[in-house]
Amino acid sequence: MSIFTKIINGEIPCYKIAEDDSFIAFLDINPNAKGHTLVVPKQEENKLFDLSKEEYLALMNFSYKVAKAIEKSISCKRVGMSVIGLEVPHVHVHLIPINSMADMQFMKKEKLTNDEFLEFAEEISSNF
Repeated sequence: MSIFTKIINGEIPCYKIAEDDSFIAFLDINPNAKGHTLVVPKQEENKLFDLSKEEYLALMNFSYKVAKAIEKSISCKRVGMSVIGLEVPHVHVHLIPINSMADMQFMKKEKLTNDEFLEFAEEISSNF
């Protein structure tokens, strides 16, 4: 069972942005930038392209809605998207507010307080 499945099951807390029957979006606790959000299918699958075409398209549709909410909430040039999936064996989309290419490199990390995480989660969620 992946750490994301534990989050989905409520065994581990998260800063939730949005949720429906198939997907959940929550703030990354080790973010590249303020508002860095993960979008995760509730059904645990290791590889993006092992999803059915319908599941893949639904994931992208949900991610689109979350990205639009991030754009309304966080000052940035754009919202970058990455699907790498090596760090957790459960499909997940990184949606990262970016102002430079360095923001997508997973090297520079933001340090946020619990209050900052709560503030960003509430702001993005309110724009979802």
